[in-house]
This record gives sequence, structure tokens and C-alpha cells, in this order.
Amino acid sequence: MAKLINHWIDGKMFERGAERTGDVFNPATGEVASQVALATPAIVDEAVASAWNASQTWRHASIAKRTKILFAFRQLVDRHTSELAKLLTLEHGKVTADANGEVQRGLEVIEFACGIADLSKGEYSENVSTEVDAYSIRQPLGVVAGITPFNFPAMVPMWMFPLAIACGNTFVLKPSERDPSAANFMAQLLTDAGLPPGVFNVVHGDKVAVDRLLTHPKVAAISFVGSTPIAQYIYETGTKHGKRVQALGGAKNHMIVLPDADMELAADAAVSAGYGSAGERCMAISMIVGVGSAADKLVPLLEERIAKLKVGDGLDATSEMGPLITKAHLDKVRGYVDAGVSEGAALVTDGRGLVAAGASSKGFFLGPCLFDHVKPNMSIYKDEIFGPVLSMTRVATYADAIELVNKNPYANGVAIFTNDGGAARKFQHEVEVGMVGINVPIPVPMAYYSFGGWKASLFGDHHIYGRDGVHFYTRTKAVTSRWPDPSNRGAGVNLGFPTNK
Repeated sequence: MAKLINHWIDGKMFERGAERTGDVFNPATGEVASQVALATPAIVDEAVASAWNASQTWRHASIAKRTKILFAFRQLVDRHTSELAKLLTLEHGKVTADANGEVQRGLEVIEFACGIADLSKGEYSENVSTEVDAYSIRQPLGVVAGITPFNFPAMVPMWMFPLAIACGNTFVLKPSERDPSAANFMAQLLTDAGLPPGVFNVVHGDKVAVDRLLTHPKVAAISFVGSTPIAQYIYETGTKHGKRVQALGGAKNHMIVLPDADMELAADAAVSAGYGSAGERCMAISMIVGVGSAADKLVPLLEERIAKLKVGDGLDATSEMGPLITKAHLDKVRGYVDAGVSEGAALVTDGRGLVAAGASSKGFFLGPCLFDHVKPNMSIYKDEIFGPVLSMTRVATYADAIELVNKNPYANGVAIFTNDGGAARKFQHEVEVGMVGINVPIPVPMAYYSFGGWKASLFGDHHIYGRDGVHFYTRTKAVTSRWPDPSNRGAGVNLGFPTNK
């Protein structure tokens, strides 16, 4: 009988059995590795009640206590990185190096959250009027929730809960039911670090759990990362029920290559950004825009590099790319490759017939695919494929490239490769995308900036982590204070509107 992955509520593993369960696969073998409990609305209510009760004391915990626990948690995550990374590989399929990198990027946000003493400072103005001072303070919201995707089951939750907890909130995490173990592992580490029961809870589940979090009256805010249609649903439903929402959606990230670019550097970057994590990244490069002669120079270099990639089980240290997350997703991505061929794009490298060396034939493997001469009306251009499919489209000029990118409904990430500083500066000013890379293919900001796109890639006013994260998880209170001079009291009654004289 497969192991049951249960919820984490009130500082411990949930002990009751599950009314409904879902399969968790090992993508490299295609086998069911475990079962995950799928929460009912009543179980979500239990988690929120635990978080609500804990919030009544946690919101008053000193900054020193909060940061001490976060420092301890940071040390534990660092010490157990290899164990956490192995869980990611077993349930997501990503190779060990990629899994370790995911944990490290999550650690950066924990470290940023440890600086909450400085990040949460308000402002103070003395004598805004006679003997009147004005100042602002930041206070926690209460119970907040995170709904996170399958592609980064450790990093994306760590983009949310360390800052939320540091700000004095309590947190309910609903991770992807496809790779749930990392959430429970982090919950145990938080408990080991001294976090009080109820401050961090995990409910596993599907749309039933999500909808209850979106409508629960005691959940003050929702953070979400996933596809654009779901992000829009999360935003509209959450705000309709009075919640603060940040919902990060999908992407179709372009990489513009100008003819003067270092083509070797551009080829390395495109292959790394296109096929890393089997393309299951919202910041993956999926479209290369070759300007002028750039495409003719670049395609042979891409083919050369793709031919050398080793696809296999993520636990094999020699593997550079692992399987896709599920059989259903594999079929979906293969369907896009089929569609690209039928729509007339040139399939330069076909990964559909891949046999992963040393891996199970039942694993969810698809080799790297490369298309050339892709047109904007094709499905492989318009849709977020979320797989190892890299496409090249060709334009005549830089102006054509900018127009192409700015017309796209997604605006998550974009990159330009050039040796012309003037062109790069012009690009960063003109491009209508939230995160920009200059000779950098995946411009994910460091933890002290904030992550998020524009247009259909973001619903809400706040990006995730960084200072935007602090602002999202707190609300500002303005205080106007008068302490009259004891020797000069009694100004008399004045019914007029208060003004500064």
C-alpha cells in the first residue's frame, strides 16, 4: 500500500485518514510512489482555525523572536538541502543540480526575511503641527495563504511564507498535489527551529481546498503562482471575498538576439534557459527572436549543444534534463510538438523518439525539441507549452523584435543578447515586460528586489518577495499624536477642520 502524505496542522502531522486521495508519481519511472490526502472544506477550516488562534499571540511576538526562529530555520534548510532536493527529484523529476539550485534560491528569501527589523520600519515626523507628531507603523494582516505550483515545490513557497511569518502573520500553504512532500519537510524544519504550533500549516488538495481558502472569512490574503487562467480566477474570486491577492500567472518569454551578439554565449544561454527543468519554468526561454542574420548563425550552434544533452533520471548525477511531471503533461507537450509540425514550422530537433539512457521506458521523458521559422499565428508561439520546446522566429530589425514582444499578452520575462550598450539601454526602456535580462537569459531578481511580470502575467498590485512582499504582508497604520507641554495646556474648543497653522 502506497504511503499517505497527510496535512500538517497545528504543529504536527494530521492523524486522521483521508476521504479522498490523489496519486503522486515518480516521473522517472512512471510509477505511483505515494498517495496524497486531498483536503475537504472542513479540514481547510481546521488549518485556518489553527492559524487564526496562533495569530493572536504570534502577531505580538517580538521581532527578535521571529528573526531568531527564521535564522534557525535558515540553518536547518542549509543543513538538509540534499534531503530536500532529493524529494524534489523524486516527485518532480528535475535533476539533482537543478533541485539543489532551487533550494538555494529559496534560502536567499529566508535570509532576506531575517532582515525584517529594518524592512518593517515605519516613518516619523516631529512637530507636523504644534506639539503634534505623525508616524506610520506596519502591522501584520493575520492569516494569509499561499497556493503554489508543481514546478518549484520548495522555492516558490519559500518566496512567500518566510516573509509572511517574519511580518507577524500566520500561514496556510496549499502546495501542488503532484509533488507535496517538500511542504511537509519544510513544516517539520520550521517546527524544529522553534516556530509555535499553528503559525505554519499545510493543507494538501485540489480545487476544493483552493476554493475554501479563497472564500474563508478569516483568510486575509492569498499569494499564488501558476498559470494565467487560474491566476485570474484566484484574483477575481479572492478579491470578490475581500482578500488582498497577488496572483502570478503564465509566460511566453522571448530572447532577442541581435546580429552583433556573442553567438556562443547566446547559444549556451538559450539551451540552458530553454531546457533546464525540462522547460517547466515560468521564466524559461521558449521563443528566440533572431534579428537579421542572427538566426542563421545561431541555429547550428543550438543543434550542436542540444545533441550533447543527456536526458535521464534526475537521481543520475550525469543527467542534465529529467522527465516531465506527469503522463498527462507529457502528452500535452507532445501534442504541441505535433501541432507545430502540422502548422508548418521546421522541426530542427525532434525529441519525441527519445529513449532516456539508463532510465525506465515508462518514465515521462521527452527529448529537447527545437523549431525554426515559427510564426506568431502558430499555437507553439501563442501558448505557454511548459516543456522542453524551444522555438526560433525571425525578424528583420530590432524594431520588429520590440513590436513582437510588446504585442504579446504575457509579459513575465524577456532577454536581449547584444554587444551594443546603446541597444541594450534602449531595449530596457522600451520593452513592456516586468523582468528584463541583458545578456542574462533568466532574469529572476535577487531576494532583495521583487519577482513579477506585467499584463497577463500578474494579477494584483504587488510583486512577490523583496520589499513588495513586505508591503503585501503588512498594512500601514498612520498615527497622529499630541503630547502637550505640561506647562501650556488648555487650548480651548475649536469646531473647525484641523489644519496646520
